[in-house]
Amino acid sequence: MVALFVSLGIWQLQRRFEKHALIAALTERLAAAPGSLPSPSQWEALTSSRDEFRRVNFVATYQPRPDAMVYSSGSAVRDDISGPGTWAFLPAVLPGGETVVVNTGFVQNTMQDRNQQDRAVARLITNEPLMLTGYIRFPEAAGALTPSENLSKRLWFTRDHLAMARALGWGADGRPVAPFYIDLEQPVPSSGIPKPGPLEIHLKDDHLQYALTWFALAGAVVIAFGIWLRAQRRTEVP
Repeated sequence: MVALFVSLGIWQLQRRFEKHALIAALTERLAAAPGSLPSPSQWEALTSSRDEFRRVNFVATYQPRPDAMVYSSGSAVRDDISGPGTWAFLPAVLPGGETVVVNTGFVQNTMQDRNQQDRAVARLITNEPLMLTGYIRFPEAAGALTPSENLSKRLWFTRDHLAMARALGWGADGRPVAPFYIDLEQPVPSSGIPKPGPLEIHLKDDHLQYALTWFALAGAVVIAFGIWLRAQRRTEVP
């Protein structure tokens, strides 16, 4: 038991070291000046561990296709977002014809009113190219308890832009859809809806507390065993 608890404590310390390195790397990416969007020939080489939260800017035109909404009860990377609502996902076409899906921002919408969501997104469809600045993100996987998407409302519960693209025909013209999507930072619509914005990393860092707990349990086992052993020796004395 002592060996098990000590090993678990050491594992938590290793996790803490890795978490601090991750926080430092993500903070550096978020603070960096935006670079160019990777070219389509580089897309397949991008990885979540190396490229998630990279800040980029690019020119694209929002497509007049059905949008998708992703339900949210708040955000772990946006301090200015709270309460129920949806993230508005839209396909945008690059000058070369490729499609990049953009999370254009948050729509406060307690009742999930599709008409309200449509009005919020319709203002973005101008058929004019825009300079967009945002962060590279990768699709989420649905959990065992995640509800299925509601296609009639075009409502998803995970940020899986590739599933949205297949369901809504965003890549129906045969042009590739980027394997990542963009969390939009700028520009902010004049109405403020959808509401894009900068991201901040707030990862939980409880590993030191967990490590101390495991080490304390190891110490408690040693003390308990010492008390038991002492009691056994006393009973053996004639």
